[in-house]
Amino acid sequence: MGLNEFIFLLVGLKWTVFLSAIGFACGGITGLGVALARTSGIPVLERVTAGYIALFQGTPLLMQLFVVYYGLALMGLRLDAWVAVAIGFTLHASAYLGEIWRGAIEAVPRGQTEAAKALSLKYVSRMKDVILPQALRISLPATIGFLVQLIKGTSLAAIVGFTELARAGSIVSNQIFEPLTVFGIVGALYFAMCWPLSLYGAHLESRFAAATR
Repeated sequence: MGLNEFIFLLVGLKWTVFLSAIGFACGGITGLGVALARTSGIPVLERVTAGYIALFQGTPLLMQLFVVYYGLALMGLRLDAWVAVAIGFTLHASAYLGEIWRGAIEAVPRGQTEAAKALSLKYVSRMKDVILPQALRISLPATIGFLVQLIKGTSLAAIVGFTELARAGSIVSNQIFEPLTVFGIVGALYFAMCWPLSLYGAHLESRFAAATR
């Protein structure tokens, strides 16, 4: 494999990183709203967001990307492949992060909420200053674990013709007929992204577990 092919793989890696970052960031913002709605105590909001989470956790990511790109096109809304996969990964991430953070919010000792109410803190101040900082700490290992899964899941974006790392590897492999070499490099690049995150998540989990003993 030559230099040009390797550079093409690095371009695919760049788009994998961008797609993961956008899906995680936008999904995180939406997921926070989902988590707050799930713990709001308002039955309608809780039921709607529970259904939203069930929908995206209960269907394959591949199908979700297919529906966003091809389904919207059938209804007359044609999206660029980049926009379609960004929307698809945002929706997917928001459901999973919303559920992770919902669990973290509910894991904060109830006494913290009661103490904040006793101090006459309003809902926004109570969540921003008391509950969410503790919930973030609790959720960090699971959040990082999901980010690792999201990075690997970007390979499914190839279904709509988006050229990320895995699709770039397929293109190069079909050109030079060296699949073991090409996908060995692709696998090494995925490993270089995901392994440090996995180690960091495991480190946080063990540190937090030790702190609660």
